[in-house]
Amino acid sequence: MVQTSPGAIVPTTTGRHHAVRHRPCRRRVAAPRRVDALLAHYGESHRDPRNEAIHCVAIPLILLSLLGLMAALHPWVAYAFVAASLVYYARLSGVFLASMALVSLLALALVHAMGERVLPLSAGIFVAAWIAQFVGHKLEGRKPSFFEDLQYLWVGPLFVLSLLFRKLGLRW
Repeated sequence: MVQTSPGAIVPTTTGRHHAVRHRPCRRRVAAPRRVDALLAHYGESHRDPRNEAIHCVAIPLILLSLLGLMAALHPWVAYAFVAASLVYYARLSGVFLASMALVSLLALALVHAMGERVLPLSAGIFVAAWIAQFVGHKLEGRKPSFFEDLQYLWVGPLFVLSLLFRKLGLRW
């Protein structure tokens, strides 16, 4: 096969000539993954380093305390919540799914270690961590992302993990 330039006249098998038209080669740019779009949006209201630092402590504590509060109702409530959350994470990223499975197992182990004090400990941690979150957003000057969409309550832990992954040079 002979390469031709755009607009070149080439013979055909019928003896006729026709102009060759070349379409410009367009590279398809992959649309951003849903997880990346969610993290980017979440990050818009978490740019202040003080707010980020608060979130890196408060979000894991909220997760721990939430599971503790659920386990105080019945352990299977906490397990069902973790299972449903992992389904959500599976739809976003395999790396985040595996990471959140490990974080959840660790949190459930800590909840179990709280024993009979799970309810008062979890309630205290929950209130203190949420106060810290709102202090962070006051410093930031922006409202929490979950005020506009509740799914950002599940994105928060991924945001903390993404900050850790970036420091470690890992891609999710």
